[in-house]
Order: sequence, then C-alpha cells, then structure tokens
Amino acid sequence: MMGSRFFRSLFAIAIVLLGVILVLENLDLVEWTIGDWWPYIYPSFFILVGLKWLYKAFKGLNGIWVPLFLIIFGSLLLLDQFNYIIFEFWDVYKLWPMVLVFIGLSYLGIPRKRQMKIFYESNDPELNTNKDGEKERVIFGDYDYSKTNWKVEPTNIWNVVGDHTMDFTKAFIPDQDTPITIHGLAGDINIILPHHVDFSVRATVHAGEVVVIDQTSQGINRTLIYETEGYEQATRKLTFNLKLNAGSIRVDRI
Repeated sequence: MMGSRFFRSLFAIAIVLLGVILVLENLDLVEWTIGDWWPYIYPSFFILVGLKWLYKAFKGLNGIWVPLFLIIFGSLLLLDQFNYIIFEFWDVYKLWPMVLVFIGLSYLGIPRKRQMKIFYESNDPELNTNKDGEKERVIFGDYDYSKTNWKVEPTNIWNVVGDHTMDFTKAFIPDQDTPITIHGLAGDINIILPHHVDFSVRATVHAGEVVVIDQTSQGINRTLIYETEGYEQATRKLTFNLKLNAGSIRVDRI
C-alpha cells in the first residue's frame, strides 16, 4: 500500500536523522540537543502528513478538510518557533472558526471527499486474515456496511480518519460469537443492532462521546461497557471492542 510505504519511509528517515543528531551531539559537533530539535520536528511531521493526504484528496482517495487542518496547524507551530507569531500546541482550540470556513466551502460546492476508497494492508483486494482468523483492513475515509444480507465475520478494522457505520439489522449473522474490533484516530462509529441478537460492547473515546443504548458518557477518556442479559448463554452473539482518539461512538438496538 502506497500510504504504508510513505509512513514507513517517513519513519525510517526520522530514525536516520535522529541517529545523526545524537552522534553529532555526542561528539560535541553541534550545540543543539534533541530537545531543541523537537519543536521543529513534530510540526514538520503534521505538515508532511497533511501534504500527503491532500495529494490523495485531489486524487479522490479521501477528504480534504483533515489534511488542510494538519497543514495549517503544523505551519502555525513552525511560525511560532521562528518567532513570527505566538502559537503553542494547546492553542489548537483557537482554530475552531475553521469549522465555519469548512462548512461554508462545502455549501459553495467543494466536496468533503470526492469518493470513498478502501486501502488494504496488502496488494491483494481480499482482506488479510490474522492468526486468530479475524479479517483485517485499514480504512481512510468513510465506510458503510448497510447492504442487504452482508455477511458478518470476525473483523479487526483500523479506521484512520472518517465515519464507520455497521447496520447488523441487514446482515447475515452466523450462529457463533463474532468479535468486531474497530479502532481509529478520529471520526464516528455508528452500530445498529437487531433486538433479537445478544451482544457486549466495550467502547472508549479519549475525547468525545459514547452512547450505548440508554447509557451516555462524554468528555475526556470515557469508557462504557455494556452486555445484554442473555449474552453469556447465547450461541449467536456479537462482541465489540470500539476505540477512538477523538469523535463519537453510538450503539443502538432496534
């Protein structure tokens, strides 16, 4: 996957540069320490990732707003280091008006994303299978399981940025305990379950909201654990492990 190669290359370059800096520092050839370099390194990382995702956005592979935010945020942090402005990491909240800008641009016809693409962990379009027999995939952007009679399988999904919806009322659910793991950086996870299927959920958000049936928790580092009454005895059941760094998780039963 091209995205994986990009991040591997970026990581490799960072390791090489770190090694060079440490060698020069130990030989007293430079006066700067790694602590002096760090305020320049991580904003540059935000900018590079933003540029990469922006390039993919123009190709229709993901949305445009997250890349633009990363580029602007990283650039402001660098400008602070060069003493052009005063802007620290925790000043990110000052950028909230960008939401209004993005909404306005959307109404002017600039799409949030041109189309949805799925990036797999291998060149094979089939899902990877891990040692536990779970299907694995990596997703950039939105994804929706809502087709009629889609097959439920043990699944492990890394949803980098975007919304993820799974409608189990339209699914074929096998007579077994099926684990579903969805982790991601930012976005929304929406799960819709039929009333006759037992399930358990462990849902965690580091910043955001969790709603599971009639239970709600919002704020920082929130976790909700829910289990139906017949879960332990049921032969056909679903076991969810859901986690987001930022966003919302919602599980409904109809």
